[in-house]
Amino acid sequence: MSRPVRVVVLGSGSWGTTVASLAAHNTRTTLWCRRSEVAEEINSDHRNRQYLGERPLPDALDATDDIEFAASQADVLVVGVPSSAVRATLTEVAPTLRAWVPVLSLVKGLEAGSRMRPTQVVGECLPGHPVGLLAGPNIASEIIDGMAAAAVIATQDEHVATALQPLFAAPRFRVYRNTDVLGCELGGVLKNIVAIAAGMAEGLAVGDNTRAMVLARGLAEMMQLGEAMGADPRTFMGLTGMGDLIATCMSPASRNRRIGEALARGLTVAEAAKELGQVAEGVKTAPIVMQLADEFGIDMPIAAEVEAVVAGRHTPEQAYAGLGTVPPGTDQHESA
Repeated sequence: MSRPVRVVVLGSGSWGTTVASLAAHNTRTTLWCRRSEVAEEINSDHRNRQYLGERPLPDALDATDDIEFAASQADVLVVGVPSSAVRATLTEVAPTLRAWVPVLSLVKGLEAGSRMRPTQVVGECLPGHPVGLLAGPNIASEIIDGMAAAAVIATQDEHVATALQPLFAAPRFRVYRNTDVLGCELGGVLKNIVAIAAGMAEGLAVGDNTRAMVLARGLAEMMQLGEAMGADPRTFMGLTGMGDLIATCMSPASRNRRIGEALARGLTVAEAAKELGQVAEGVKTAPIVMQLADEFGIDMPIAAEVEAVVAGRHTPEQAYAGLGTVPPGTDQHESA
């Protein structure tokens, strides 16, 4: 190409800002912020204090609150808004986004009502654009601090993925490829529900053995539903499956785990969300996942108990008591 590629990231939350920071070390990058004061802070102070505290951002990172201008500049578009805002955001950028610009999703939730995955919403709102996702076990603050991590770019077109890899790679941030978009995306969606269960386990002090059981059986539920929906079960043993699950369930910085801990302290979902101050996708995703489980005939007792807690039908204590009543079957994954 005769000029550097410009990456535009929509959404200035912790992960969107972090991905924009990674890209800014490699190419021209613009971060769209919904609030003008956040854009001004990034441009003047090179900080996003609400989400990343005093961690410095690259001087080369530009920010704007003008979404149409941002979209018009994009050679690569990255979508980092909450799942509930994806459709409205992309509808707004569609008239100004140039044809064939690749679009990567950072979103780990499902659209309410349609039950569509974020890449499906992208494909519907921006037809004709190559679509994929960037996902993995990525705690934003650790990556900004320079700790080693890895992620996956998942697209059906491996040539597109290969071209995008170097835009987000760093000496301590490795970027892999995968063509199983469905499996990679479901891993990011489903692990949030298990993380809420892990947070409740932490809050209830049920012990390491129980936490390990929840992670292992939670992964089994993820694989079973994923394979029933058409994903490659091997994907769930990689970075976007087991890797993301471990990070989200074990890290004290994990939003979904922190929601689970708050619920175990007796807070309501609304109180826990207010305390968190950020979106925890697992809360809204849990009832949608249970609809999918029913549709595909998959038994998901951990997800079912999490859904019952976030819906207010069970307490965390009742949820863990309920899991103890589920008859144990085989521990071997049965292919769909």
